[in-house]
Amino acid sequence: MNYSKIFHVLFVIILFVFGLSNCSDDNGPIKIGVLLPLTGSQANFGEMEKNSYEMVKEKINSEGGINGRQLLFVYEDDTGKPDIGRTGAEKLINIDKVPLITGGYSSSVTFAACAVAQQYRTPFLVNTGSVDKITQPSEFNLTENDGDKFYIYRLNPPVSEYTSGLESLLSEVVKPASVFILHENTSFGSEGAESFKNICEKNNVKILDVKSYSAGAIDFKPLLQNAKNTKPDIVYMISYVMDAALLMKQSREIGFMPKLFVGAGAGYTMPAFKENAGIASEMVLSVTLWHQTLPIEGALEYYNNYIKKYGGEGPDYHGAEAYAAAQVVVDVLKRCDNDYTPEKIKSTLDKTDINTVFGRVKFSSYNGKLHQNKMSTYVVQWIDGQLKLVWPENLSNAVFSYPIDWNQVWK
Repeated sequence: MNYSKIFHVLFVIILFVFGLSNCSDDNGPIKIGVLLPLTGSQANFGEMEKNSYEMVKEKINSEGGINGRQLLFVYEDDTGKPDIGRTGAEKLINIDKVPLITGGYSSSVTFAACAVAQQYRTPFLVNTGSVDKITQPSEFNLTENDGDKFYIYRLNPPVSEYTSGLESLLSEVVKPASVFILHENTSFGSEGAESFKNICEKNNVKILDVKSYSAGAIDFKPLLQNAKNTKPDIVYMISYVMDAALLMKQSREIGFMPKLFVGAGAGYTMPAFKENAGIASEMVLSVTLWHQTLPIEGALEYYNNYIKKYGGEGPDYHGAEAYAAAQVVVDVLKRCDNDYTPEKIKSTLDKTDINTVFGRVKFSSYNGKLHQNKMSTYVVQWIDGQLKLVWPENLSNAVFSYPIDWNQVWK
């Protein structure tokens, strides 16, 4: 007997029964669901994103709310696990009766939760989950002509587009002869590695090897020694923050010194990366989707206000994604004419065209994707303990360093 399936069916029935008695109060707060990893190995990301959502909520509520009603974000902790994320989405829709879900960090969790949102015809505004299939209607048995039936929207670029900014830096400046690719064995890691392989092949960079690892491992030295033996010009790594820090610490310990270490965003831009890797974080390059010094209205103000409110070294692009998603939520709700049903919110999302701290957000259809926001990406480098924007050159606030003399950096 499959007790897991029986439990799931019973849980859905309970959600429905309790949900019937939880009708929304037309005079109460407007409740919007937010799915994030608030505990577990991805909690650093979830905390930054939740803080950013709260900043927008507090600002809009202090200004009188939305059409006289307060905004309330209802959070569900997905713990970084797809099954928990799926259950959390069901609870938000059936018990909390939210007409819109946003958030979505881990790609695997986000995709699982999106399937729930699609099933219940509830819009899901994704702000971080990046595997391409999240906005591919074919994954939900739909076509590109089924926009009226597709309830998934994504603010951030898909992982296949993460390296657009990095590609120009590599082809114009670095011009590496060879690369070794390391990635965690998740859909995010695998898709990111495949995308970077395509860039290397396009630019005649020899791929020495592509190796995956289990997220949360504690001994990367055999893997790193294997990479060291191939003598690559650059190493490209796709990891979340704790793995990213440990990979760099253990690279230093075994004296692995390619000309450049490059991260694929994710853990390599987080303040926690520097905190945990220490000196081994210095001069590491990374893809990024945002930087506070970009000429985007409100970006630096958000960054400074975040530090003022929460302390620390400030948010990276993950926080900006969440803040921007909250800005989109507010904009959509204001344009809904007091009709906060899923269908009205969906039709309003379709017409979204707004400037946020993350850049312009406008959903379009391209390359087999629906409701996908398209934007540029950038390159940052840890220089003197600060994450500096180094590419493109016309937007940079620091000079890109390459090749790296690791004996001097790590001494």
